[in-house]
Amino acid sequence: MTFAIIGLGRSGKSAQQLLLRTGVSPDQILTFDQKSPEADTQDPLRLQSFGAGDVFVVSPGVSPKLPWIVEAAARGVRITSEIGLASEQLGGEKIIGVTGSVGKSTTVALLGEGARVVDRHCFVGGNFGIPFCEYILGVLSGRRPRARWVILELSSFQLENCGDLKLDLGAITSFVANHLERHASRDEYYEIKWSLVSRTRGPVFVNALGGDLLSWAKTHGPATSVVKPSDLALSGLHLEDSRLLGSHNQENLALATEVARAAQWPVASIEAMKKFPGLSHRLQNLGSTKEIVFINDSKATAMESVLSAVRSSLPLVKPAGRLFLLLGGKDKNLPWKDLAVFKDRTSIEPVFFGACAETAQSQSGLPGEKFPQMKPAVESLLKKAKAGDVILLSPGGSSLDEFKSFEERGNRFAEILFERGFIPSGTTER
Repeated sequence: MTFAIIGLGRSGKSAQQLLLRTGVSPDQILTFDQKSPEADTQDPLRLQSFGAGDVFVVSPGVSPKLPWIVEAAARGVRITSEIGLASEQLGGEKIIGVTGSVGKSTTVALLGEGARVVDRHCFVGGNFGIPFCEYILGVLSGRRPRARWVILELSSFQLENCGDLKLDLGAITSFVANHLERHASRDEYYEIKWSLVSRTRGPVFVNALGGDLLSWAKTHGPATSVVKPSDLALSGLHLEDSRLLGSHNQENLALATEVARAAQWPVASIEAMKKFPGLSHRLQNLGSTKEIVFINDSKATAMESVLSAVRSSLPLVKPAGRLFLLLGGKDKNLPWKDLAVFKDRTSIEPVFFGACAETAQSQSGLPGEKFPQMKPAVESLLKKAKAGDVILLSPGGSSLDEFKSFEERGNRFAEILFERGFIPSGTTER
């Protein structure tokens, strides 16, 4: 049997290492990546010799609908992923899977805080940043014990190709249009997200306030458990005392709390979740100088994320102050027109930057200056911002026009503020 690693990013490399660890010889592995010089080949024609019994391990960033992958599957090549490979090596762990258009990373992080109370060896990863294969490698090499609890963030890219992964509990945070540059339609995108339900043995919890999610759940079955922060069952837990910023994070916390209750974790787990301050680059409050507040929401690459960030940040604007909203990056064929609701809000002043600045402005119909890159946009705001104002980076577009990741974009935002003396150092990654 021969394995082709399709995509040599972090997930591809971890899959390669797991194959080697489980006894596959190096000459049975071919690595393919059209952009990486580390790969054995950049030519998909080299993969045409694969057939029945062979395996393509396809990274999430590579669509399994590419014609040459579809043709390989028709020849009998098994198509899987690093999550699929890792799932084959499980040994009794309880798996919680979380998906959704927005909010899934925060929900996964919250569940991680709760899980650590009952299992200090728990694993939190998947789309969250650490490939599942890295966990299995650690177990097989003796570097770590098996976890009792595994919390996985699962993107649509991962769910469309994750082998025989089975979950014990599940949560879905929201359904809003996203990744339409890869999925054929909004409904196809939702169907892939919804497949988490059929993979889950126990209850799946859905956010009642998660965009299109509730209406989808009512018409697509099977039955799921609907959650909202005002539920009577949650009232005695005082989730409103959480350190997280924004009403949407109350939704994420309520969802995580119901999963924790289903897992039979103690109240101490819920208290640990309430103490969680939030993730870097997700409505991260970088502090204030001269009564100007700076918020890094670089992760926001969907319109619903931007809308939520604005709603959460507006209460921080003082009377006569303004919310400066940094929008832009690389377009993902998203509905910028949804931002037109801000058109008559004089307290909101959009500023556009990056490759999609023109597109974002014209489709949203919002006024505002345009800049070719983020740095000059930020610097222009630092010159005009006054006490009572808020500067919010919640771009909507992806980071890939100017940066390698949303993390790099958010860190650069913080670095510019630090270089200009507006925030202290150490306010980038947590």
